[in-house]
Amino acid sequence: MRIIPLFAVLWAVSGCVYRMPIQQGNYLEPAAISQVKVGMTHSQVRFLLGTPMVPGAFDDRRWDYDYYLKMKRLRGPSTGHATIYFDNNLVARVVSDVKEPPMLPGIGRPIASRPN
Repeated sequence: MRIIPLFAVLWAVSGCVYRMPIQQGNYLEPAAISQVKVGMTHSQVRFLLGTPMVPGAFDDRRWDYDYYLKMKRLRGPSTGHATIYFDNNLVARVVSDVKEPPMLPGIGRPIASRPN
């Protein structure tokens, strides 16, 4: 008889599982992407954005930065993509779909900002 309440408690508690945030790629902060200007070198871009997620294996004229963050089970993931095009080892153009930083759930503040 004690086994049935034990199974009921275990079944009820099994739904309370912690879901760890899944982050992949370089965090793309809009302020950092806006600092990338035409005429910058590879090393300057690497300093601002980090090493590209998808480096050009045969052609170093295009760097791709991807970002993926899944916080909760029912919320959609935050994603971002930026492509930096180079010509003669200098930035020729920047294409980005990063609009605003992803927000922490329940707090409403960007993930990148830290409280003082």
